[in-house]
Amino acid sequence: MRAARLHAYGSPDVLSVDEVPRPTAGPKDVLVEVRAASVNPVDTKIRKGGQRAVIRLDLPAITGLDVSGVVVEVGAEVTGYAPGDAVFCSPTHRRPGTCAEYVAIDHRAVAPKPASLSHREAASLPLVALTAYEALVRHAKLAKGETVFIQAGSGGVGTIAIQLAKHLGATVVTTCSARNTELVESLGADRVIDYRSERYDAVLSDVDVVLDALGGDDKARALAVLRRGGRLVSLNTDLPQCSAKYGPYGGVVVALGRMAAIKLRARLGYGVRLSHALRPVDGEMLAEIGRLVEAGAIRPVIDRVFALDQIAEAHRYLETGRARGKVVIAISED
Repeated sequence: MRAARLHAYGSPDVLSVDEVPRPTAGPKDVLVEVRAASVNPVDTKIRKGGQRAVIRLDLPAITGLDVSGVVVEVGAEVTGYAPGDAVFCSPTHRRPGTCAEYVAIDHRAVAPKPASLSHREAASLPLVALTAYEALVRHAKLAKGETVFIQAGSGGVGTIAIQLAKHLGATVVTTCSARNTELVESLGADRVIDYRSERYDAVLSDVDVVLDALGGDDKARALAVLRRGGRLVSLNTDLPQCSAKYGPYGGVVVALGRMAAIKLRARLGYGVRLSHALRPVDGEMLAEIGRLVEAGAIRPVIDRVFALDQIAEAHRYLETGRARGKVVIAISED
């Protein structure tokens, strides 16, 4: 089978499409014939080596953490799935490999593909939707009538988080460039701040929840817009930046220390609660997201579709920071 593989850490040029053996399904696995995958910012961080301390790959490694496809084989211990079932999934980072013609995945990580979506649309959702749901529902416990500030509203997580927050009954404030204002408003944003012309911490205050997608120095700015008793959920541990300076393992220690210090300062200085949300590998949560899609509460936002042979080009495009929503990899005709 053909698969996009990472041969070393570095620029997109370290990626190539190779012929490799087709995987087999373990006892708890489903083997999926991949119709589409997608590229996320974490994929570019992994490629550059910024996640080596926590995501250890045996190179060369097949890339990809999003998939939509059709089950062709099930393991001996699998129940609930059969060959022919259409599924979507974001597998554990310990077993990536969705940018390929076939991938074996633990069946507990997959969910039925929403019937209303194409495979390309479905492949754009799992990682970002799981991240948004984990952040807003499980961590922030966002409630009806509250105000949430979502950074980078036109990005992959942001486009889903806006829709989920509106479904939960919140007032949504977000940031983006002027060219993306119409997009985020169409997703449900009530107030849009052009980050190029306004500082959000100069015009916002008394917000109930902040979804911090930027990290770094922006955490302090984001804390300042919260009301006392508010909640900040961060999606960024700053690990790649710390690893670049202190090495992969020293970077983990420094990043964890910074996180602890920021949480303490948030509690004592601002009277707010700060937590870090990581994308869960959870088929049941993904099934709930599928139900929200079918109910019309969430729709995918796709910027561009690349062929598998264009995997390096897809990484380059995502790293420009101009993508609106997701970058999808088409493996076969949808």
